[in-house]
Amino acid sequence: MRKRLRRTLAEVLSKDLSKVYNSFDIVGDIAIIKLPPNATENEAQIIAKTIMGIHKNVKTILRQTSPVAGDFRLRRLIHVAGENKTSTIHREFGCLFMVDLAKCYFSPRLSHERMRIATLVEPNEAVVNMFAGVGCFSIIIAKHSKATKVFSIDVNAAAVQLMQENVRLNRVYDKVIPLLGDAQEIIKSRLQQVADRVLMPLPEKALTYLPYAISALKASGGWIHYYDFEHATKTENPAEKTRRKIVSTLDSLGINFEVPFVRVVRSTGPNWFQLAADIHIT
Repeated sequence: MRKRLRRTLAEVLSKDLSKVYNSFDIVGDIAIIKLPPNATENEAQIIAKTIMGIHKNVKTILRQTSPVAGDFRLRRLIHVAGENKTSTIHREFGCLFMVDLAKCYFSPRLSHERMRIATLVEPNEAVVNMFAGVGCFSIIIAKHSKATKVFSIDVNAAAVQLMQENVRLNRVYDKVIPLLGDAQEIIKSRLQQVADRVLMPLPEKALTYLPYAISALKASGGWIHYYDFEHATKTENPAEKTRRKIVSTLDSLGINFEVPFVRVVRSTGPNWFQLAADIHIT
């Protein structure tokens, strides 16, 4: 589909723009496009109509005009074509997620990673998700594993409200527990030594919050799934840079641990990568 889109756009757009334009996300029936600052409104309309022509399920095209930023990881979105909306229902691995892209962060590009974690969860585990958003990791774990509880924390009230709706949509009332607040405060006050596994899917805060993730684990230890953004040139290994960062921090805390798995999840920009690391606290 993407190759077909690029071929079609190459025939109708300037050579420079068709070279640059190579990526978009589809969330439910909404497509999010990124364009260079010099792209015209007419070019945006051409791209929007082409996407909607190829992807018949897409009803709305939004243009992202700012980076993801702030505590809630929001981005500025401008309506380009189709229905003027930011809310949709996204389907993933048999789960439904109500999302409002103007009020909370969501990335379809973490789909594989969400299912990877769910397959690692063992029967009767308790899980703490420190940065749960609308509940995607938590609900996929609840639906595709035999976890007993998934405590799902987020500081964004709009995201927690959507999470509660997604708990209802997916009928996981008995497993997923939405909690509004800062993860470190909630762990300190309510979730000390309760978890077999802790998720940290917020790269901007993961390193700072690592001590709280450890304190949420049971005294016998457990697993932390840590996410990171890393810059690496062609001569550098981003996975090794993330591994060194984790090792340095945990060594300074006097923790017994191993890091058996680090991988690049995706590229986020020139020489920038998102990584996932599985940390076993022993």
